[in-house]
Amino acid sequence: MAGHGYETGRLNLPFVGIATFGKKDYVADWDKIAADVAVMGAPFDAGTQFRAGARFGPRSVREASTLFSFGHAGAYDHEDDATYLGPEVRIVDIGDADIVHTDTVKSHANIEAGVRAMLAAGALPVVIGGDHSVNIPCIRAFAEDCAEKGPIHIVQIDAHLDFVDERHGVTQGHGNPMRRAAEKGYVSGITALGIRNVSSTAKDGYEAARAMGDDFLSVRQVRKLGTEGVLDRIPEGARIYVTIDIDGFDPSIAPGTGTPSHGGFLYYEVLEILQGIAKRHEVVGIDLVEVAPDYDPSGSTPILAAQVLLNFLGFIFHARATR
Repeated sequence: MAGHGYETGRLNLPFVGIATFGKKDYVADWDKIAADVAVMGAPFDAGTQFRAGARFGPRSVREASTLFSFGHAGAYDHEDDATYLGPEVRIVDIGDADIVHTDTVKSHANIEAGVRAMLAAGALPVVIGGDHSVNIPCIRAFAEDCAEKGPIHIVQIDAHLDFVDERHGVTQGHGNPMRRAAEKGYVSGITALGIRNVSSTAKDGYEAARAMGDDFLSVRQVRKLGTEGVLDRIPEGARIYVTIDIDGFDPSIAPGTGTPSHGGFLYYEVLEILQGIAKRHEVVGIDLVEVAPDYDPSGSTPILAAQVLLNFLGFIFHARATR
């Protein structure tokens, strides 16, 4: 009879022990990261323009991720006839970047240092926010990596374009990250999916986004094109960094966020796009942001976030092994 990974070791149920991401090993020393994937929290929400609370996102997503701690042999998916995230994929949790309250510059610098450490170790960086401004230091951290390996293309799942240049002197808030990314010479372009409704970006921001290489689609446009049509718009052969704002999903399934926007994606719509990206491209970094758990007493929003991340990681490493 085939092993299922529970014959040896502790049962280690989700509600037992310390809630690291997926109940994976904790690595406190960032000079000793030896893993395929490193997960870091970025509990910063001082860039928020409306409802705060995303500083508690990393803790809530870690807690939710224990539900998907698959034992020792990975998780079998009968639809794909594949076992994902088996023992051959080593994932570690390196804790949180140090956040200095009210100080965006220092907090962002500490987030950037964490991503640089993960890249230096050869691990795929996964950052859990925090508001979407944490993407700014994440992308900054890729400067040296891109100088060696080539540019990155960003795929953004989001309700909002986040392409504000400057507003009342603010250039590093959660409405600015895609503008800051587009300014980087090593970012070859952005594919933004889910953009809809009244947005944080004015018309001139949309015009600037198009001029600076941002290809954006609403949820309805994505549905009209279908998964393959969307994937075909992403440049062939591009190295992909994926940034997922949880408000890209419909608030009926993800109410725990600071700026909910109705008409969003449902789970499988995003999952199929992410699986397609993993099959077609090298994924070099991920962040998932804007989970604000206090707005969702059911806890379904952090569960969604954890499930999306773990499934996406499964797709990435399965694709790498089968190429």
